[in-house]
Amino acid sequence: MLKAIVTNTTPLIALTAATGSLDILRVLYSRVIVPLEVQTELRAAGAHAVGVQSLNEATWLERQTSEVVTSSYLANTLDRGEAATIQTALNLNISLVCIDEAVGRRVARLSGLTLTGSIGVLLKAKQLGYDVSMPQAVARMREHGIWLSAEVVRFALQELH
Repeated sequence: MLKAIVTNTTPLIALTAATGSLDILRVLYSRVIVPLEVQTELRAAGAHAVGVQSLNEATWLERQTSEVVTSSYLANTLDRGEAATIQTALNLNISLVCIDEAVGRRVARLSGLTLTGSIGVLLKAKQLGYDVSMPQAVARMREHGIWLSAEVVRFALQELH
């Protein structure tokens, strides 16, 4: 099992779309922390939006119950979920974050954090023997409106060989 991780909103949606639940995170990480701002963003789409039910059912997630005070740099550079994800990781001294968006990833790197994203989580799970079909996962993510660049899809499918 890998170390702790703080996750942003899009990976929760994408992993639910890809696998039908968030259990893959439970299998891979000793702790999965979800900032309150991320929970709020996810639930803002409505009770039936992809990822909301998975978030509610995953009682093992460490849900933060108060908003995090973010640095003015993070607050002015990123959306609330990304800023809260990075700030929470920094506050808790957790080096790994799960962010899919390019700007959030760049700022996380500049903040000295290690990154993964939805595809990275799926690939790591596959390497560790978790039963996941990358072509099906990518197709399901796209069916649910998750945008994946051609480069990311190529990387995900190449890693299978």
